[in-house]
Amino acid sequence: MAPTGRPASGPRCVAIVGPFQSGKTTLLDAIIARTGGNQKSGRTAPGESGGNSSAEARAHRMGVEPNIATVSFLGDSMTFIDCPGSVEFLHDMRTVTPACDAAIVVCEADERKIPALEIVLRDLEEADIPRFLFINKIDTASQRLQDSLAVLQRASRTPLMLRQIPIWQQGIAVGFIDLALERAFIYREHAPSEIVDMPEGELPAEREARFAMLERLADYDDALMEDLISEIEPPRDRVFDDLARELRERHVLPVLIGAAERGNGVTRLLKALRHEVPSIAETRARLGVAEDGPPIAQVLKTFHSAHGGKSSIGRVLRGTFREGDTVVGSRGGETRIASLATLVGAAQTRMTEAEVGSTVAFGRLEGIATGDCFAAGKVRPESIVSPVPPEPVYGLALRVKDRKDDVRLTSALAKLVEEDPALVVEPRPEMGEMRLLGQGEMHLRVAIERLASRFQVTVDSAKLRVGYCETIKAPASARGRHKKQTGGHGQFGDAVIEVRPLPRGEGFAFEDAITGGVIPRQYIPSVETGVRDALRKGPLGFPVVDLAVRLVEGSYHTVDSSDAAFQAAGRLAIAEALPKAEPVLLEPVLAVEIAVPTESLSKATGLVTARRGQMLGYDARPGWAGWDVINAIIPEAEIGDLIIELRSATAGVGTFSTRFDHMAELTGRPAAMVLQNSAQPAG
Repeated sequence: MAPTGRPASGPRCVAIVGPFQSGKTTLLDAIIARTGGNQKSGRTAPGESGGNSSAEARAHRMGVEPNIATVSFLGDSMTFIDCPGSVEFLHDMRTVTPACDAAIVVCEADERKIPALEIVLRDLEEADIPRFLFINKIDTASQRLQDSLAVLQRASRTPLMLRQIPIWQQGIAVGFIDLALERAFIYREHAPSEIVDMPEGELPAEREARFAMLERLADYDDALMEDLISEIEPPRDRVFDDLARELRERHVLPVLIGAAERGNGVTRLLKALRHEVPSIAETRARLGVAEDGPPIAQVLKTFHSAHGGKSSIGRVLRGTFREGDTVVGSRGGETRIASLATLVGAAQTRMTEAEVGSTVAFGRLEGIATGDCFAAGKVRPESIVSPVPPEPVYGLALRVKDRKDDVRLTSALAKLVEEDPALVVEPRPEMGEMRLLGQGEMHLRVAIERLASRFQVTVDSAKLRVGYCETIKAPASARGRHKKQTGGHGQFGDAVIEVRPLPRGEGFAFEDAITGGVIPRQYIPSVETGVRDALRKGPLGFPVVDLAVRLVEGSYHTVDSSDAAFQAAGRLAIAEALPKAEPVLLEPVLAVEIAVPTESLSKATGLVTARRGQMLGYDARPGWAGWDVINAIIPEAEIGDLIIELRSATAGVGTFSTRFDHMAELTGRPAAMVLQNSAQPAG
């Protein structure tokens, strides 16, 4: 007989992850339906399901944030967190999974999705999360399962171990054989599978697959290896104990099969989770949280709503929290739990306390952000290392449509960043921009839609301005003479300067060459101040860099000279000198590192050369079989939509990082276009 299950050790939390459009939300809906929820099983567009209800998900028909559902199965409480599959929202998965007990990786045996699957599995491996692989859409599979397994193994550094094999009839999977139970099941649509006698024609395949599974388990169990060598059938309890232990120790990646759209394979998946997923005590130990101490929880995700305020989805790692408890966050600062609720999609059920292992919505935890820990009482809790948000790869400049919303925009953007740490807000007053940076076009589109729907702030967006500068190519000199008589004391300042170019990257130097006291010492800094002020915008319309200014001559008036007069003289002198010094436009050039699957290498190098880039070389990506890294330098002006084309060329998985490298002279038609655009009034 199958084991009846170990004693319940508290509520479990399981993440559902996988590549975009692999069927994660459909699987969550099937789980909700199978465990007695109101959700109907079957194909559901994201946003139209019990597990995904945001307006943005409905608009774009894709998951754009984690969706939480707490259900009961055979008396055990289980919370499932469906994470977005798009690489643009991948950081949500990274913040959710560490505090989960395990993850279900939903996938298809599709060669085109292997790089995306590899990214997901790599993140889980590095976070040391126990995981199952659920091969979805088995009802439409077009190749042998063993062939599929070979394809999928390329994405995993952990050995895959098949737990089930399909029963085929006329090329269609109508059921499966559980290799641990040694039982056959026939699928029933949207219902638990029916146990049937083992089909005689399937016996050879079942014996071969079961032996392969036992061999894999025996790699970590000497007693089991002795049984296999002696051709002794191992006790079933030992097999199930090994399955649970080797999942928890991450020796193997168990593989289950099913079809979420039809509800096939869901019950066996739930039973495997119930029997084998580690307890909260093991998860707590993995995170480095002590067993004893005040109640502690970690925030996995933060939500802000227009009317409900702030809601923090947290996992209780130790102790019990109650509504009204005072808590302190890992960054300090006390707050009070305004409410507690379990979630099934958008539906909330209020509760008065949350026990250890529970995943619940904590109401209005002010000052506590995504990734933070908080503890009951007055003592700041230990911290858990949170994943570092990825470097932004796409940005837009935002401007409110109604000027009265300027202050509200700043507050709303702060809440968006609190919800999603992968968003970055970067004020650039010197360029007249409020920048929103993130992981791609859809990432920012959803953020802008949330500004309108949740915070009633509508904005226009535009491409980011490029940090052009200008410099000079030749020396020149000029006099700046400021004289004004207005009755009483007048204004007088007179300065003669020489300018010369400096090597690229040297910035600005001011030299005092005054002799004989023709300008009093107290006014020389005033000349420099005026010069620096004028360099903010040179004759081409951009900041001037890489030049030296030498103050060589001048004169003053004992009554009318002043600090302001010599600042004005400095401005006049530099404005006179620069046009004579052969001004030239400079553009910032970035060092770019691009990571792509090897099969996309030629397309990626083509993108570099098409953007005035210079290839420096490429090599294998360290630790990533089948991936390459390209090193290049590309002008900043060409980076804006690079991620869009790169993802299009790499089935959505290519990425890059940048750093400033140098300023380069820009001439010809590109320079003429920049100057023409800068001369036009802002729209």
